[in-house]
Amino acid sequence: MILLMGLPGAGKGTQGKIMADQHGMHLVSMGEIIRMYVTGERRMGMLSGELLDDQEVISLLDQVLSGIYNKDLCVLDGFPRTILQAEWLVNKADQEDFKINYVIHLAANEETVKARLRARGRLDDREDVIEERFKEYNQLTLPLVEWFKTRGIKVVEINAERSVDEVNDDVTQALHLYK
Repeated sequence: MILLMGLPGAGKGTQGKIMADQHGMHLVSMGEIIRMYVTGERRMGMLSGELLDDQEVISLLDQVLSGIYNKDLCVLDGFPRTILQAEWLVNKADQEDFKINYVIHLAANEETVKARLRARGRLDDREDVIEERFKEYNQLTLPLVEWFKTRGIKVVEINAERSVDEVNDDVTQALHLYK
């Protein structure tokens, strides 16, 4: 399993799709799963920047992962976002005998990804929501990069401020280097 991490708009979804297509892997996008399954008031809250709680997200991912036979061939985009989620995933990997091969951290500055998010034009890509998502990322998710390193999981830092092809070249090189 490969985990894709980075600010909203850093290119996780784009790089995840390319990786899955190029390397015959399953792509599990938490953003897409959440947008597909969360409805009603919870969906309206999400559009205003609220995150689902850890247990809701874990439950959704657990359902999706249960249908994937070879989790080692999985690209996970947008999960984990908190220490609790990361602990759950590491425990699940240990229990089900699959490996978190490494984390690909798509590093980009906030101004670069704001421009991408504005161009993307999803309902939840409003300025106030973007600021809230950046704050949550910096407080909750970014510390996971070091958390994974302290657990012996390889973290690959990739400059995501470049073109899709340049970033993909680095991602592909990392996949070959760390096999």
